[in-house]
Amino acid sequence: MNISEETFTSWSQGPSETETSKCGNAETAIRKAIGANEKLASMNISVFPQGSYRNRTNIRQDSDVDITVRLNSTIFPEYPPGKSGNDFGLGPPGISFSEYKNLVGEALVDYFGTNHITRGNKAFDIHENTYRIDADVVPAFEHRRYTGNINPNGTHHYLSGIAFDPDSGGRIINWPEQHYENGVARNNATSRTYKRVIRILKRLRNKMQDEKVDEASNIASFLIESLVWNAPLEAFSHDSYTAIMKHVIAEVWNRTVKDEDCKEWGEVNELKYLFRAPQPWTRPQANAFLDAAWNFIGFE
Repeated sequence: MNISEETFTSWSQGPSETETSKCGNAETAIRKAIGANEKLASMNISVFPQGSYRNRTNIRQDSDVDITVRLNSTIFPEYPPGKSGNDFGLGPPGISFSEYKNLVGEALVDYFGTNHITRGNKAFDIHENTYRIDADVVPAFEHRRYTGNINPNGTHHYLSGIAFDPDSGGRIINWPEQHYENGVARNNATSRTYKRVIRILKRLRNKMQDEKVDEASNIASFLIESLVWNAPLEAFSHDSYTAIMKHVIAEVWNRTVKDEDCKEWGEVNELKYLFRAPQPWTRPQANAFLDAAWNFIGFE
């Protein structure tokens, strides 16, 4: 199959105005649901979008909304080696994560109704309707990675993210604000091409999935963003999407052939390694997808 420049141009575009409006409606409704709960309304909570919707890398007819409901008064901390909470003046948590997640679930059910909410392992799914798009609501605590440094005002320096415990166990840590800021900076540095290339590669993955290409079957959108993030800046400087895609895929494929060539690669947030445990994907999986993408496009 040969994919034309016109197709790449179409794939580079974001969701339609109608889809974007439905995304906004979903975000607004979730904020109202949390605010309407008496217990949650009295807590120090931040409600904010994350993922492809926040980062403006979502694609047409494949949009959803990821909304984080973060409790800021209870944290999941990460300390420098040899340090503990006593070194940073932290006391015991005020509420368990399971209790907090249950509270968020109750608020969503009260506002949207039982039939419109499904509790998942990591998030609550708010089912779409004619007014809003499908949304995932992620209850989370603030995550703090203490660096061991001291701020000019004498407080302990830390990096702030989110963390949550899936129902199946374990803990997941994400850095949505750092992801967003780095993505904006890279997009500006590439004359707004960076996010368009991400959308193209996501649409290409979807097309490959439709055509039953095995290598595309379990490729996460987050992985695609991070692969494009690790492409060199010069790859985005060509005057056609065809040339840009050829350069990006070739460069990232070459660097993912061997572990040693990409072992230092990070996610877009640059606070987590891309190909180290406990990531749900592997370097060979990413490399195989890029190889299949190259052949699917028809590059030589």
